[in-house]
Amino acid sequence: MRPRTLDEFVGQEQILGPGKLLRRAIEADRVGSIILWGPPGSGKTTLARVIAGVTRSHFEVLNAVLAGVKEIREVVAAARERLEGRSAGSASGPSPPRRTTLFVDEVHRFNKAQQDALLPHVENGTITFIGATTENPYFEVIKALVSRSRIFQLEPLTNEHLREVARRALADPERGYGGRKVRIEPSALDHLCDVAQGDARNVLNALELAVETTAAGLDGTIAVDERVAEESIQRRALLYDKDGDAHYDTISAFIKSLRGSDPDAALYWLARMVRAGEDARFIARRLVIFASEDVGMADPQALSVAAAAAQAVEFVGLPECQWNLAHAAIYLATAPKSNSAIGYFEALQSLEKSGATEVPDPLKDPSRDREGLGHGEGYKYPHAFREHWVAQQYLPGALQGAVFYHPGDLGFESAVKDRVDKLRGLQTSGIEREARLEEVAGGKARRRRAQIEEFGEARVRRRDRLIEKAGLPVDAAVLDLGESPGLIAWGALDRSPLGKISALVGDAAAARKLRERSAAERVDRILEAIEGFPERISASDGAFDFVLGLGALHGREVRKTALGEIHRVLRPGGTMILHEPLLAEGRRLCDETDLRPLGEDLARRIREVEEEIFRDAGDPRMTLTPEELTLHLTRAGFHELKVERTIEPTKRAATAETLARWFSQRREGGRASYEERLLERISPDELAAYRKHLETELRGRTLARPTVWVVCSALR
Repeated sequence: MRPRTLDEFVGQEQILGPGKLLRRAIEADRVGSIILWGPPGSGKTTLARVIAGVTRSHFEVLNAVLAGVKEIREVVAAARERLEGRSAGSASGPSPPRRTTLFVDEVHRFNKAQQDALLPHVENGTITFIGATTENPYFEVIKALVSRSRIFQLEPLTNEHLREVARRALADPERGYGGRKVRIEPSALDHLCDVAQGDARNVLNALELAVETTAAGLDGTIAVDERVAEESIQRRALLYDKDGDAHYDTISAFIKSLRGSDPDAALYWLARMVRAGEDARFIARRLVIFASEDVGMADPQALSVAAAAAQAVEFVGLPECQWNLAHAAIYLATAPKSNSAIGYFEALQSLEKSGATEVPDPLKDPSRDREGLGHGEGYKYPHAFREHWVAQQYLPGALQGAVFYHPGDLGFESAVKDRVDKLRGLQTSGIEREARLEEVAGGKARRRRAQIEEFGEARVRRRDRLIEKAGLPVDAAVLDLGESPGLIAWGALDRSPLGKISALVGDAAAARKLRERSAAERVDRILEAIEGFPERISASDGAFDFVLGLGALHGREVRKTALGEIHRVLRPGGTMILHEPLLAEGRRLCDETDLRPLGEDLARRIREVEEEIFRDAGDPRMTLTPEELTLHLTRAGFHELKVERTIEPTKRAATAETLARWFSQRREGGRASYEERLLERISPDELAAYRKHLETELRGRTLARPTVWVVCSALR
């Protein structure tokens, strides 16, 4: 029943469906070197034989289990003669030049030398190579041969495909049972297809056994029911090669099920390995490794359970040790998880990267060189101190502050984490206090110059007043709400060098820039960038002592949500201070000059447009009021509110560039520019006249344009 043409081929539509590359190549007899990769019974050899029936090339077949370099050389020599037209032909003379296609079944069985023997002849076109393998060719076939071949992956046949194979066998009078009266119950066919596991060969073998061993009834009909089907196919033969993909894929599925805390899946994959004949000691070793790698300090007892299971495997052996393996698998799957032992490999990477540094003198052995070299001098004996602990430096100086062990929050390790965090905090505060103060103070003047260059002197001065009002202590945890990424954060750093400063940044590029600058200033352990917005802050509840914002909310449509988020991330008693511009109370551009020369009607329409802009209920920048802020702050749960207006004198030179920016700059949210709004009420000629009037009247002048601000402070 092996298919002879592509039309008879069942399954593999992903590579052989109408219009697919491989089908077009076969039909055009343009198949190059290919490797067919798929499980048993998926059609690899059949497809090669279909190609043999279509191609005009001479088709040679080798089985890698039986063939060696000698057979390869013989095929290549004949192929070379055939290609050069020197092979024996008819009585009238030699045959015309002809290509040779070589099909190698089970190509992964070839060793490297055998595969190397094929390579030059595939490369120079002497032969076209077709390989078939059940193993991953990227691992089992040499890279040079893979790179010169196109790989097509065949999938296990679906049950519907297998039913079609069986139906064809029952209907074909020439090669199947079409000439005999055979009736198979649907449930029996379903059983055969289900147990065959995508293998057409299994279905056909089982069907043949069922038909040939079942006696015909009185009417001559051979009836195959579910009982006969079960006897014919027996149990499913698992695809499992201890050195192949199935071995590694199954143990991978087992470990991932344990890691994912799914005891049902873990037991299934364990059963699959044991039934397929996997070495129980191999499974036990993986359980022991898993206990430390993935459960670790969350449940230290897991290692004892796994080790006991491994000992039971040696002491009891199969089949009884299946109980011990299942016991350990269930324990590990249901245990809390932690991979904190990976800290050892982080330490190893650090060692490989920086090399071995000298042991600090206080940690050296004092028994030999204490007097001459000071070894051991300065060491503090922990048992001589309260709680048997004292802050001192144990890492080499270059690694001071490095953290390799990251305790988790689950199981036993949660208590360990509390103690480790406490001791690290005490250790850090004792060792790093002076170093951090020195680092921050050393770059203060340089950083301020850079801030003025980046943000402008007026903004930096405004920031300084905000921080002065906050009265930050030296160790405060501060969140900069980030309208100008990092502006407040850099100022807070100078006031709280022993604290933690976080800057809210709206996009990845700005966050990366801030992190790079923080690292360059050697303050990246103090100042960090958090990607997000005031209405969505990626921080835990109560993370900050202070939340400071400078123009961070006035353009936000979700100010109520933002204030709720600010309340959440503040610790109880924490302080929030906001400086927000009241743009609706600002000075209008049309007030900077006398518009009467433009005519009363045009002047009126220009003023109306500006009033519409400043009273636009759809523009959150124009709707912000002290009353709104007070209402939202109260509802968010803040108390001790202080809300006041301030007027900040601002002078600005009116240049051609300034005027052009005022007219053309689009506002946040895709809202129309000033120029676009004007054109809704005045003509282009009138707009040109208005611009010319402003340029004539204002250009070169210094305009006094005071800004009205609302200053809010509140406590959580």
